Amino acid sequence: MGAGHPECPQRLVAIRQRLLATGLSASLQHFEAPRAERSSLLLAHAESHIDHLASIARDVATAGDVDGMELRYVDPDTAMNAHSWDAALRAAGAAVAATDAVLAGELDNAFCATRPPGHHACRDRAMGFCLINNLAVAALHALARHGLQRVAIVDFDVHHGNGTEDIVAGDPRILMLSFYQHPFYPTGGSRSKATNLVNVPVPAGTGGAVVRDLVQRLWLPRLEQHAPEMIFISAGFDAHREDDLGGMALVEDDYRWITEQLMVAAQRHGSGRIVSCLEGGYNLNALGRSVETHLRVLAEL
Repeated sequence: MGAGHPECPQRLVAIRQRLLATGLSASLQHFEAPRAERSSLLLAHAESHIDHLASIARDVATAGDVDGMELRYVDPDTAMNAHSWDAALRAAGAAVAATDAVLAGELDNAFCATRPPGHHACRDRAMGFCLINNLAVAALHALARHGLQRVAIVDFDVHHGNGTEDIVAGDPRILMLSFYQHPFYPTGGSRSKATNLVNVPVPAGTGGAVVRDLVQRLWLPRLEQHAPEMIFISAGFDAHREDDLGGMALVEDDYRWITEQLMVAAQRHGSGRIVSCLEGGYNLNALGRSVETHLRVLAEL
């Protein structure tokens, strides 16, 4: 998205290098992300939104820029170049392919190290570094294509997943759980009173003790009540205390604990089925360490 933008390719490099340096990479299966089909995108997004982004992609691709890095802004924080649409299709495609593989029993669970992130992408609007709501596409794919009756989306990014809320609010098949720093981006925080949402605002500076308490009091009882057949995780790591884009104070052990709680719930109700997708996380060192911790729990290593 341009020089100096926090949502940069180095984020995935940092994750890859951390997994290689710790030896964890050798214990994992790795897959190339396919492109999502248009029909999958339309499960979560308006046709006009998909057409608008595809049109921008065509315009940028034919702009004559030698390296394909000319930018077109779709909102003040979010830009596209000639490669962005393919990246967005593969980010959503990774989430869909992971869902298919987990539901087929080929994988126990999966983590999608992809960008751009997705949880700010609304049904008909790109924003906040996000073009397509990868996790919402995957969750709705599980319901529509695989016949699941109940799923849960859990978002532990420092920012509210307003796009996910926009797409799933009022759908009784989907339970959305989140905490997020407030007041913060996006302005207003959670705006829906739909009963399938448990979106909990917390002030800047909130650390692991408060988060663990709200997870135990507010998240876990609702997960037990909903009994999801599969859990989808919007895995943003920008609530880490070292991440300057946020103002919370989580550490790797908090991400470990949260992932463990979700693993227990998934095993009790959905045969352990989890698909996790990268959202935020902009301090590269903290991001690499946090993803490693998250993956060690998912892989039971």
